[in-house]
Amino acid sequence: MNITTVDKSGKLIAIVNGNEIVVNDVQSALDLMATVRYEADCDRIIIHKALLSESFFDLKTRLAGDILQKFINYHVKVAVVGDFSGYSSRSLRDFIYECNNGKDIFFLDDEQQAVEKLSGV
Repeated sequence: MNITTVDKSGKLIAIVNGNEIVVNDVQSALDLMATVRYEADCDRIIIHKALLSESFFDLKTRLAGDILQKFINYHVKVAVVGDFSGYSSRSLRDFIYECNNGKDIFFLDDEQQAVEKLSGV
């Protein structure tokens, strides 16, 4: 896992990249938040969708809801970036839509969109 930071409009945003899945369960999400806070001192995180377990995107597992609730509880804003068009689940599309209309969690196409969104909230 590699963490870089971007300062946009006075907001420090961590960008998490890597070659392997980083978030498999709630504990690994908490570990990610703690690592980003310790290494980059950020409460805004951009994470690539490839770093999330595929079970995250299966809403029946409740993993997405459990993990994203932790981000909200710890006042961490997060943007997941990637191509979500391959998912055919209507409930997942609705979930992404609702998140994108909020102020804490976003599912966006690329890092630039995520930086813009996280720096404005």
